[in-house]
Amino acid sequence: MDRPETSEYASFYAGYVEQVPENDVLRVLNGQVAELEKLVGSLSDERGGYAYAEGKWTIKQLIAHMSDAERVFGYRAFRIAHGDPTPLASFDQDTFVANGRANERTVTDLVAEFRAVRESNMLVLDRLNDEEWMRIGRASDAAVSVRALAFVMAGHFRHHLAILRERYLA
Repeated sequence: MDRPETSEYASFYAGYVEQVPENDVLRVLNGQVAELEKLVGSLSDERGGYAYAEGKWTIKQLIAHMSDAERVFGYRAFRIAHGDPTPLASFDQDTFVANGRANERTVTDLVAEFRAVRESNMLVLDRLNDEEWMRIGRASDAAVSVRALAFVMAGHFRHHLAILRERYLA
């Protein structure tokens, strides 16, 4: 599959799409759970409660955010791929994190949730035909294609994995 055109997503997604120079986004998506497990799978729950600065999310909250965003992007892709013309709302990541109680959970549980959400999304994405990949809907008051959402999912993951490496685990 080719990379999405810039007309297929809002400018606020550009940074995520740029994180994925590969054309085979399904291959990228399929390999990311193992990357997360390798990076944080052996962290203690105490270490999972670490935030690198005052007011920043903890490692646990960051992993939960990755699952939240994955769920939202996947839901959008599902609806748009199925031809649903309903405009889809944006979401407030800070509200989700503030109310998600991630710090009460284990790192293992949070990684398992991400794995489950990604696997669910892959079951949808793996079966799409060319027409469904190219369908465009509206989310967060902007046009977005299913293809672009897959790249956004992969890029969002890479963005946050880089933050984990550089700011939390360096």
